[in-house]
Amino acid sequence: MYQNHTCNAMKKIVIIDYGVGNLRSVRKGLEYAGASPVISSNPLEILDADGVILPGVGAFIDAMKKIEPLREVIREYADSGKPMLGICLGQQILMSQSEEGGLTEGLDIVSGRVVRFPRTDLKVPHMGWNSITMTHGHPFYEGVPDGTYVYFVHSYYVDTDVAHTLASCKYGNRFVASVINDTKNVIGTQFHPEKSGDAGLKMLRNFVGMC
Repeated sequence: MYQNHTCNAMKKIVIIDYGVGNLRSVRKGLEYAGASPVISSNPLEILDADGVILPGVGAFIDAMKKIEPLREVIREYADSGKPMLGICLGQQILMSQSEEGGLTEGLDIVSGRVVRFPRTDLKVPHMGWNSITMTHGHPFYEGVPDGTYVYFVHSYYVDTDVAHTLASCKYGNRFVASVINDTKNVIGTQFHPEKSGDAGLKMLRNFVGMC
């Protein structure tokens, strides 16, 4: 059972603003989910949050340069056990490293590497709706059926092991669509929940309920 909108609005959910991210659409999605999110780059506000969203659009190396002042704050928050959600590039920078633009170190909250789609006859970036296959159960996906269609826009994807994979997707080869850290409080989605219709809204409600 999920919290009602009044309770959700009392939860402090911070969308981290580090200069790379689709902040307005993420905020709008959370508001539809019944939350009252705050966009902030203030370390104290981030650490005090009940839940944190790490958005991201663009290149990995640029994102890591811009997020550097908040690197230890984000890692400290992840270690607190409170829920964190990385979306699209936000999932990728949770990883150990990326090959985009030359090998670049990530936040290393989830073990794995970000790699480019292989050269095939498939269009890259992978853009549009595709179905996901659940690997492990998690409250974030409660009530979301296996095979649900969600919205992707990306040229790189995460390569990690099964233990850190919450969901996968097939585009040519099968790739990791959603990750989780060792302590299960940090989740990543390669797709955009805020652009994935009712299913994505359900995931965001689940996240708010976790906070």
